[in-house]
Amino acid sequence: MLRMMHSFLYNIGESFAIALRALRASKSRATLTTLGIVIGILAIATTMTVSNGLGNNFKESISAVGSDVLYVSRMPWIITGDYFKYRNRPHIKYKETEELARRMQGTIAINPSTYASRNVKFRSTVLENLIVIGTTDKQMMVASGVPEHGRFFSASDVHNRKFVCVIGSEIREQLFRNTDPLQKDIKIGRYAFRVIGVMETQGSGGFFGGPNFDRRIFVPITSFTKAYGSRNREFTIAAKAPSQEELETFRYELVSEMRKIRKLGPTAEDNFSINSMDSLMSAYNNVMGIVILIGFIITSFSLFVGGIGVMNIMLVSVTERTREIGIRKAVGARRGMILTEFLFESCCLCTVGGTIGLVFSYIVAALINKFMMPAAVSLPIVIVAILVSFMIGIVSGIMPAMRAAKLNPIVALAYE
Repeated sequence: MLRMMHSFLYNIGESFAIALRALRASKSRATLTTLGIVIGILAIATTMTVSNGLGNNFKESISAVGSDVLYVSRMPWIITGDYFKYRNRPHIKYKETEELARRMQGTIAINPSTYASRNVKFRSTVLENLIVIGTTDKQMMVASGVPEHGRFFSASDVHNRKFVCVIGSEIREQLFRNTDPLQKDIKIGRYAFRVIGVMETQGSGGFFGGPNFDRRIFVPITSFTKAYGSRNREFTIAAKAPSQEELETFRYELVSEMRKIRKLGPTAEDNFSINSMDSLMSAYNNVMGIVILIGFIITSFSLFVGGIGVMNIMLVSVTERTREIGIRKAVGARRGMILTEFLFESCCLCTVGGTIGLVFSYIVAALINKFMMPAAVSLPIVIVAILVSFMIGIVSGIMPAMRAAKLNPIVALAYE
């Protein structure tokens, strides 16, 4: 048994050495042949890297939306079907948010919010069209991000309609520069608000063009409605479920209470929507699944062309080495050894091409990471790329290898 194993390993090693010698003997041809594989593997690795980067970037950009938080709004985040049906729904009013909070007093958090775009001024510096969000002290319970400096406003600030605000980190840099912003008054539109906190850096939607969370200002919703009014303004209600496991039960309860508040009959259709992070993730996965599929179909053409190139070169190699094959068979080389030798040669070509493609993909990933979004070539991508290269080598080399193995030694020896 050991002798047979030793003989098998020896034959494999010899076939591998012969394959490498054959490749070194025609370096230019081998280099040109691997180009198709290099491009194909580079395309696959880059597609997978960008896909992972987009996924991470998207999850980061919506991380402010808690997975156990449901959002009641007039329209769904993802609209399918008749848009005008949703557009014609009545706005969620501020008094409805108060009624829901009263009805669901046992809930962890019911947080209404609204927003407006306003110019913000501190001394002579003006920032235009910043998003001002009117919310409550429960904002910290339904969204990620906490004040890095100072504090968020309290229930007392909301109840007493205090004109206080918490600003994003980017606003602090652009508006105050080296000045401490705490307890400074800024003009938000026509009204003065006192800065009591600065939010930690949260980033933006990045590649997806989502909101810049560091260019937002939070003010008490009561102060917001006092300063900017609540008539014809859209409100959203964030409701935090008791736990992730009870999310669906909580959703039904939320729908039931909203239907009662809006006085909808048993057969009437909901004129509001319940949104969650799951709907965004589901939509993202559907879109990215199609994009990735298209990407792989396109890159597979490059690999197909590269594989055909390898097959052609291997057939040429068999023809050029016909006499050599005849001599080897005449001195005792078996079909299996000849077959293994040419398969090794084909696999070496493709694996070398795949490795070069991976090296280039690391460079591309570094550029993407620097100029676009976080991206890196992960270990699974490396494994997939090497396995794909190896499989292409086997598929492309099997026909030439079988042709070489089946050569008649007498005919091969007479070949000129």
